[in-house]
Amino acid sequence: MHLHDYDTSIRHQALLVSTDRVSAPGLLDEVRELVFDVHSDLSAEVGQSLGVLVPGDVDFGPKEHLRLYSISDVPESRDAGLTRFKICVKRVNYIDAYSGERYEGRASNYLCDLKVGDSVEMSGPFGLPYELPMDDEANLILIAMGTGIAPFRAFVKKLYKERPGFKGEVRLFHGARSGLEMLYMNEEQDDFAQYYDKETFEAFKALSPRPHWEDPIAWDHALGERGAELWRMMGEAHTRVYIAGQGSLEGTIDKVFSTIVGDPEKWSLRKAELKAGRRWTELYY
Repeated sequence: MHLHDYDTSIRHQALLVSTDRVSAPGLLDEVRELVFDVHSDLSAEVGQSLGVLVPGDVDFGPKEHLRLYSISDVPESRDAGLTRFKICVKRVNYIDAYSGERYEGRASNYLCDLKVGDSVEMSGPFGLPYELPMDDEANLILIAMGTGIAPFRAFVKKLYKERPGFKGEVRLFHGARSGLEMLYMNEEQDDFAQYYDKETFEAFKALSPRPHWEDPIAWDHALGERGAELWRMMGEAHTRVYIAGQGSLEGTIDKVFSTIVGDPEKWSLRKAELKAGRRWTELYY
């Protein structure tokens, strides 16, 4: 779907409770986690996105600007009928390829500049929630790129909170250009550290070998090193695969697993089987 296809007729006022930078201090790119209280019947679950409507450029476009942001933590019910949501926002700036002019992403900069006590309009939720597997021994393969790690942070938290007896294998892969760009998995804030003592949980980093040279993220290395294990897991009936990140990640994942398997057609068949069994979930932006 295109953004203009989403129904935003039902809206809710969201009050900003806190805004904190979650990207490393030495990183030029700014990523913030925003916490909102919504005083309404807005109901959203892990894996879904909230639509945020900010003022548009009335001189050159529509009066409103819509962007979708994944829920980055388990929604929390508060007193007085409030629901607390967290979203992860990267401040985006664009450089025109022809003029060289710099343009600010309208929604991301608007949100990153908000002050505590400000309010915005929200709509949604949109997308399908991440369903917890019914089987306590189900395997989960989670692959995230950039801010795509946000819904997995919420998903893993929900999994171990609501299913304390869960014994399935969980393999989490987070891709970024450098260690400084790792979100919720860096030296200052590692939200996944609380699960490292679980025998079946493992988290891996996929980084660019030369981030300053714009080398691509080394997915082939991160996934390829564990290719035999991942292929074995995907062949088991209780394995689920979740992927979140930029749209370019889809082609990369297909290429890497085609190499791991050694046969693109064989990989396409396995992926189709996972999709047909509703065991393959994608969230691209």
